[in-house]
Amino acid sequence: MAMTQFISIFFLILHLPLFTLSINPNNLLFFPNTRNASRPAMILPLHLSPPDSSISSFNPRRQLQRSESKRHPNARMRLYDDLLINGYYTTRLWIGTPPQRFALIVDTGSTVTYVPCSTCEHCGRHQDPKFQPDLSETYQPVKCTPDCNCDGDTNQCMYDRQYAEMSSSSGVLGEDVVSFGNLSELAPQRAVFGCENDETGDLYSQRADGIMGLGRGDLSIMDQLVDKKVISDSFSLCYGGMDVGGGAMILGGISPPEDMVFTHSDPDRSPYYNINLKEMHVAGKKLQLNPKVFDGKHGTVLDSGTTYAYLPETAFLAFKRAIMKERNSLKQINGPDPNYKDICFTGAGIDVSQLAKSFPVVDMVFENGHKLSLSPENYLFRHSKVRGAYCLGVFSNGRDPTTLLGGIFVRNTLVMYDRENSKIGFWKTNCSELWETLHTSDAPSPLPSNSEVTNLTKAFAPSVAPSASLDNFHQGELQIAQITIAISFNTSYTDMQPYITKLAGFIAHELDVNTSQVRLMNFSSLGNGSLSRWVITPRPYADFFSNTTAMSMISRLSEHHMQLPATFGSYKLLNWNAESSSKRTWWQQYYWVVALAVLLTMLLGGSALGIFLIWKNRQQAEHSYKPVHVAVPEQELQPL
Repeated sequence: MAMTQFISIFFLILHLPLFTLSINPNNLLFFPNTRNASRPAMILPLHLSPPDSSISSFNPRRQLQRSESKRHPNARMRLYDDLLINGYYTTRLWIGTPPQRFALIVDTGSTVTYVPCSTCEHCGRHQDPKFQPDLSETYQPVKCTPDCNCDGDTNQCMYDRQYAEMSSSSGVLGEDVVSFGNLSELAPQRAVFGCENDETGDLYSQRADGIMGLGRGDLSIMDQLVDKKVISDSFSLCYGGMDVGGGAMILGGISPPEDMVFTHSDPDRSPYYNINLKEMHVAGKKLQLNPKVFDGKHGTVLDSGTTYAYLPETAFLAFKRAIMKERNSLKQINGPDPNYKDICFTGAGIDVSQLAKSFPVVDMVFENGHKLSLSPENYLFRHSKVRGAYCLGVFSNGRDPTTLLGGIFVRNTLVMYDRENSKIGFWKTNCSELWETLHTSDAPSPLPSNSEVTNLTKAFAPSVAPSASLDNFHQGELQIAQITIAISFNTSYTDMQPYITKLAGFIAHELDVNTSQVRLMNFSSLGNGSLSRWVITPRPYADFFSNTTAMSMISRLSEHHMQLPATFGSYKLLNWNAESSSKRTWWQQYYWVVALAVLLTMLLGGSALGIFLIWKNRQQAEHSYKPVHVAVPEQELQPL
């Protein structure tokens, strides 16, 4: 029977348990929480800029290798820069056999991982389709025990999450195989997760499918993997910078860089990841604060599911005064949203790497005297309406004495959550660049040899022209009628064959096209692996891709940015050809229209052609392009 002990909530930013149910392998731990979405998400323009020269470079082979003492694999997972648009970062997780893909918010303040279920009666429209347990060969419901909240109709354990701003998530618990992507060393593992049957508030309206819980608790994906002894008790997050975004997540241990700054994290203090912050300096000057100001209630908490940073009132006022004093003749302006009294400045320019000339460095000093220096992008966000203007991403936490540090605080910082040794480490680096080097430093498994590829490609894909140079795309604006690609996988033909249809959907998702635009041409074995050839065509009623769109697709494939379930192993782009629409004859482009018209005329008489043209015009109207207003304010998704 579920416990219903409710706790009064005065903490408006951080989340607290409402009730607790605990179990072991046969029991489950529940932490229904509260949260408050008191601020809008950051709505920032996405621009590519040169890496900040102030960010230290690194050698992943030298500094970020897996710890030799643990000998455990780790799961390397790409992060997506949803912080720039939606206020959070997401990663991709695959559940089931065959795998079903989900975009999940990376949340260190949450325990349970959950996704919308096909049985959900009230779930929003999210990035991916709902999870369908009936389509997974390996799904099993978590049956009721005396220790869990039981659904009498299904005899299945339930979970429930409630939040202060009236959003909630509830559903049943299931167990299935979860996969971490084809670039991870960690093999797919069985894990317990939540299958949503109802969601409200921000959870209903958000684009992300669900939550990936990295907090402490039996249902946390971290705790489950550690209990299975498949990874060491550590994970790392690295969030990209203000404009570039992206980043990396590593489940499992890595050897820390020599100059990583560590601070103690007390697991008994609270269920959240806390650090011992003692002082803050602005432009080298210590804020005149009692060190205990950062030790109230839950102390200083890191939460990846929060966008901004929140300080106790006295600390915030001191911080604001220091920033205003050091703003170097910048002009203060109104914020982008009149509903909030944001502190914003103009005059710093649009180049993020030059912000340090206008804004001061902020130092965080820990209990051991170790110091972490923050650049302006760690406490600012771009003004969404004024070019070259910036606003403070640090706010007052009101009457609550907890210090909460969200994603903005750790931009371009590798954060290592060393749970085994109760400490958290920080290392300034370029997080977008980190992912690129991480996934190329160690290949998960060998791909076919060059001789195998050459011999088989000649016989297999005679119609694929030799790969063009990406530089050719820059020679004027081309109209690309179709793209042909040949990809090899290190997974055998026999193992791949049952999932080849699913693969088309994954490729389409990664290249941001519809599944109907990706067509399999050939599929065969290649040594111990397999070889496939695909054609990618423009969307319905569009005659071509732009060269920019085509270049983006080819770059994503050739640079191994395409993330696929571990089922498919690693891949390699062998060959590609982008066919210009100018090379296609009128008959090649429109033969199907003529053929269908002639056929209808022959079968039904002249009136059929008129009916066909009316149908075609209607379809064109339904598929006509409509601009999307991306800068519509959204509620910030607060942590679980």
